[in-house]
Amino acid sequence: MNTEFDEIRPYNDDEIKQVVEELLHDRQFSRILKGLVPWLPQGVRNFIIRTAFIGVNSTLDFQMRFMKPVVKYVTHKCADKVTFDHTGIAPGDERFTFVSNHRDIVLDSAILDLLLANAKFPTTCEIAIGDNLLIYPWIKKLVKLNKAFTVRRGLSPRELMESSQLMSRYMHHAINEKKENIWIAQREGRAKDSNDRTQESVLKMLAMGGEGTPAERLKHLHITPLTISYEYDPCDYLKAMEFQQKRDNPSFKKSKQDDLDNMKTGIWGKKGHIHYQTAPCINEWIDSLAHLPKAEFFTAVAQRMDREIHKGYMLFPGNYVALDLLQGNTAHQPHYSPAEKERFEKYIQERIDMIKLPNKDVPFLREKLLAMYANPVINKEKAVG
Repeated sequence: MNTEFDEIRPYNDDEIKQVVEELLHDRQFSRILKGLVPWLPQGVRNFIIRTAFIGVNSTLDFQMRFMKPVVKYVTHKCADKVTFDHTGIAPGDERFTFVSNHRDIVLDSAILDLLLANAKFPTTCEIAIGDNLLIYPWIKKLVKLNKAFTVRRGLSPRELMESSQLMSRYMHHAINEKKENIWIAQREGRAKDSNDRTQESVLKMLAMGGEGTPAERLKHLHITPLTISYEYDPCDYLKAMEFQQKRDNPSFKKSKQDDLDNMKTGIWGKKGHIHYQTAPCINEWIDSLAHLPKAEFFTAVAQRMDREIHKGYMLFPGNYVALDLLQGNTAHQPHYSPAEKERFEKYIQERIDMIKLPNKDVPFLREKLLAMYANPVINKEKAVG
């Protein structure tokens, strides 16, 4: 058995049964389950959960039997609709590395798994997740059951290089040997202003594994740009608050509790319409950049990735209202009605009212909130223009 990836990989099939038992006896995990179905008595709830785990012998089983119903419940409760356009790719023998913008800590990949299953793709995704989010033992167990492999954070330069090489080798192994799809964000952490940009360091990491030229190594992963669009970001007011906290105190860092609050808010907050859009696999165009020197090559690939992701945005009336309010004009008025403008302005004020800070800078917070919703319009107009 290959033990090279034991430190970061999801659980193997022969580990599932024991981990499930440990989860079912974890008090914190039990409290989370109670929050999902608070109306059920504990005995009934435990019986249903245990029944759900019968026949779970692989991570894919876990996703289909446990995560799929949970994600369907969350999206039904907290989103108006969820749509998926995968015309850029099709179910078949190929596996894909979905490189996407990052909107929600938990749901980005979880919703993708549900959409792939509904669209009859052969399997779901293994998920890259930062170990800084594995706050409690039950979270680590849950995400590794959910096909997650861990990205180590807070490393020295030497440790980061070794960790990146290991992760890249694992991703090539997952795509080409395990025949799994992969989801990974285009950058470390969420773009809190929704100005989504692909970090070249992510592409360079992907090209550390495999063999051949940088272009050939990336082609082995079948990288597919993926765009995630939210009509409303449940964490928008938390992101705006963090902008002011970092402005007022440059050394400010979120606590573990802050991360947990962001996860809870992202899962259960209002989302409106959610849309996932795939672009064609980059193998269709990457050879046109292969002649470039190595440094220029990764820059060019990142820029092309950004253009594909930006073209995939689904824009909503609030996005256009935000840009016009930010720029002080009515240039995008054909895209929204007076009622839609009034409704979005009311929404922004409600989000500002939710922010609790001792020196609350309302104009600054309002500008940051508007920018989150305006940037997708700006970027899409540039991409399609």
